Amino acid sequence: MVMSKLPNDLAAWLTGDFIPTWAARVVRPGEAGYLEYLTADGLPDPRARRTTLVTARLVYVFAQAHCLDPAGPGLAAARHGYDFLTRHCADADGRFRHAIMPDGTAIDGRSDLYDLAFVLFACAWYARATGEVEPLRRAERVMGFIERHLAADHGGFAEDSLGALPRRQNPHMHLLEACHALAEASGAPQWLDRADALVDLLRRRLIDPETGTLGEFFTADWQPAGGDAGRLREPGHHCEWVWLLHHHARLTGRTELVAVAERLHGFAQAHGIARSAEGWPMVLDGVDRAGIAVAPTRLLWPQTEAIKAEVARIEFLDDAGARERLDGHLAALFHYWLDARTGLWVNQLDGANRPVPAELPIRVLYHVVLALAETARVTQGSGGRRGR
Repeated sequence: MVMSKLPNDLAAWLTGDFIPTWAARVVRPGEAGYLEYLTADGLPDPRARRTTLVTARLVYVFAQAHCLDPAGPGLAAARHGYDFLTRHCADADGRFRHAIMPDGTAIDGRSDLYDLAFVLFACAWYARATGEVEPLRRAERVMGFIERHLAADHGGFAEDSLGALPRRQNPHMHLLEACHALAEASGAPQWLDRADALVDLLRRRLIDPETGTLGEFFTADWQPAGGDAGRLREPGHHCEWVWLLHHHARLTGRTELVAVAERLHGFAQAHGIARSAEGWPMVLDGVDRAGIAVAPTRLLWPQTEAIKAEVARIEFLDDAGARERLDGHLAALFHYWLDARTGLWVNQLDGANRPVPAELPIRVLYHVVLALAETARVTQGSGGRRGR
């Protein structure tokens, strides 16, 4: 059990303790790319396998870190990862290999939409951190590949270059996030046009019109996938879309999207929240379309997305209850999942709030850093507005 406490100065802890500790862990002398896992015992995982997804997520983490603290280790760590991402993970015409060895040898050569969304996100933040234009040009090439080769019938994009099924909302959600980041980093209007198309896809295809809930898995023509997969609702993704829709409204003036965000937030609050013994909110991994729990476990990442949703409600709605909910989520995060002393975390709790023994996926740093940076920005005035 973690049982630590929320740091008194979250921004200072994030830039002075948490990020430097993780930069030292994942950038290993003489090794290409980033370490991707710790074992269940907290030791560096011996596997040499590297992935585009983890590399891109950590480039974002360290680029954001540099924006928060230019004197810290973020820029060097981001350069280390961006060099590996562009030299060894990248293929021709905006493609990126899904998994490789440290020397660039392909293990899995398919191009995956989820990966590419994070490549775009990494390019946006690396451009902001460095002031370089090359990442923005690269982002256009990557998006060009997506639009030429992954565009799918019935709207949106294919899962990967092999046309895997089922289709998922999740890569499209992160593609929207990347388009927002690139619009702010570049000022180029095409990124908001692309973001608008993804929000329209959400409203036409991804939200169940009967319940107003967000589906996860779909057939090729965006019908719910068969069986339990088609009925699954993830409260964490409902919260993630709340944050994105509020920022889309900020960037585009589409205030009608606030009502969509309100319905998603209402479902997550009504059906996706359990309570700790202390009374703190804890986000469940999965419910069905009627709100009945089907996965009462509690991963770390949905907790961070609930934090972002409440931060957005504080910033854009002046919601009086959001601050109390945010404080509860933060208290639970540092008590049950995230150890402020070591920077390590428990990735998942069972239904009785006991840690589930498992390896630690370092890709979750993306969720933790983004949520806590947003919290510090809005509640402490640290780091300024996300965009230009």
